[in-house]
Amino acid sequence: MQSKRILFWCFAPIVAFILIGFLLQWMASQGIGFFDWWFYGEVATTGLLVGVRYSLVALGFVLIFKASGVFNFAQGSMVLFAALTFVGQLENGISIWIALPVTLLVMWVLAMVIERVVLRPLVNQEHIILFMATIGVFYLLEGGGQLMWGSQVRPLDIGLPHGRFQIFDGNIQVQQFELVTAVIAGLLVTVLAIFFNKTRVGRALRAVADDHQAALSVGIPLKSIWVIVWTVAGIVALVAGITWGTDLGVQPTLALTALKALPVLILGGFTSIPGAIIGGLIVGAGEQVGEVFFGSLVGGAIQDWFAYMLALVFLLFRPQGLFGERIIERV
Repeated sequence: MQSKRILFWCFAPIVAFILIGFLLQWMASQGIGFFDWWFYGEVATTGLLVGVRYSLVALGFVLIFKASGVFNFAQGSMVLFAALTFVGQLENGISIWIALPVTLLVMWVLAMVIERVVLRPLVNQEHIILFMATIGVFYLLEGGGQLMWGSQVRPLDIGLPHGRFQIFDGNIQVQQFELVTAVIAGLLVTVLAIFFNKTRVGRALRAVADDHQAALSVGIPLKSIWVIVWTVAGIVALVAGITWGTDLGVQPTLALTALKALPVLILGGFTSIPGAIIGGLIVGAGEQVGEVFFGSLVGGAIQDWFAYMLALVFLLFRPQGLFGERIIERV
């Protein structure tokens, strides 16, 4: 059943984008805007590549949610903190091959501190309490990162290509940077999907998400699980921070950019890995197509609100998301 649903939602967006293409073609024939199928494919392809990065950040949220059953509001600030730590070392003349493992070490230490100081005292507490704790961690990391490294925009260049890659005899051009970052993010997404579903830690993680006390009673080390998942979330934050920082520059708004993964989670479901992947692709392609072809009709800035409007529609008609489980409480 789950595999059929995944297959359906893999093909449904493709059909939807084709239908939108025919709509845009008809509008162009009526003198409303401009349309070309090759250009439409180029815009959609660029959006899909950006969507892979959204999926990567969303998986960081899924990881914490599976371990604690609460939305980790601090994931966006973890992206910013990791990027600031990394670029700060580069600006001080440290080699990238030293700065990268040092930043990974910092994120591991951060995970241990969060587990010891924040999470351990809140074992088996209400989810709203854990959520409020992650809000506190968000502002602590955001302020601490800017205090240590400053708040100015910092360009980040790690040697990724910035040319254009041509396909279909040059009819579609894709930025090499978007392609490379999508491949990196896609590989990490694949590794995390295997980690969730095929490893003992992944199974233990799901048990912890269901019931903290029950997991402890059967011998699952809750402390170790939380350290592992927060460390992996830190690795995801580092990769996301480097890719987004290279594109936009490392700046405080990076934390808010990462929070765009929230609509992705609402679309796909908070506990679903396939949902995070497909939701990211839908949001990425949708906002790019909307901005380019419909932006002039509604005053532009569609990229700023498209994902949240789409999430609002899902909350009204399918609040559990594409692959989330419907929770029925009997009273």
